[in-house]
Amino acid sequence: MSKIGVFDSGLGGLSVLKELMHLMPNEEYYFYEDSIHVPYGEKDDDELFAITSKIVDTLLERDCKIIVIACNTATTACMRRLREAYPNTIFVGTVPAIKVAYDHHYQHTIIFSTPYTTKSRRVQELIHDYHREDQDLYLVSGENLAGLIEENQEKEIHQVLERILSPYKDKADSIVLGCTHYSLIKKEISEVLPNIPLIDGTIGISQEVKRQLERHNLLKKEESPGSLEIVNTKNEELIKRSYEILEKVI
Repeated sequence: MSKIGVFDSGLGGLSVLKELMHLMPNEEYYFYEDSIHVPYGEKDDDELFAITSKIVDTLLERDCKIIVIACNTATTACMRRLREAYPNTIFVGTVPAIKVAYDHHYQHTIIFSTPYTTKSRRVQELIHDYHREDQDLYLVSGENLAGLIEENQEKEIHQVLERILSPYKDKADSIVLGCTHYSLIKKEISEVLPNIPLIDGTIGISQEVKRQLERHNLLKKEESPGSLEIVNTKNEELIKRSYEILEKVI
């Protein structure tokens, strides 16, 4: 198997893909954007498992040696079941970087994620493990933001961010981006909450992928040029937009 398979409920996983390609430029990548099912954050566990299982089948058929779940919601909902269903497949998931905020001793942290991730058991586990008594954590749902980002609805994105985040202007000193889609709107978030560090965890994900490849002796050794193929379940226009996003600094 030769490719690194990456999937998300749409364009959000581009933030993870960007870091992977930066860290391992010689690898071959296959990025699966499931835009037809966006947002994942409004679906239940069984529906998400059915969707992600079909994606995993596709990635394995495309000769993927490791699968990166570049979606917090899919990771929290499906990672354990996918590992049980595909015991010979290496998975790396995505979870909100709550530990990073803990390690940096922030005092007032917003955990900004999809409705599903906000209410998930995994987030509660992370909060239990990485929460100091003197630290305030604000769980904030991004509601339908992932869908708006997918549709490039700039005005609506700003309106939702202003309504959801502006109450924390004088409270927060950091914000954990618990959805990979939100990494695509860092500029817009900073316009509502200026001078507040944004923590998205994509560097940690890419480093873990490299560790897993090295551990299993699957890291590409020759320095031949890498490659990228993007597919989208909705339309070709979103593929074109994805390549344009990758050209920018995320």
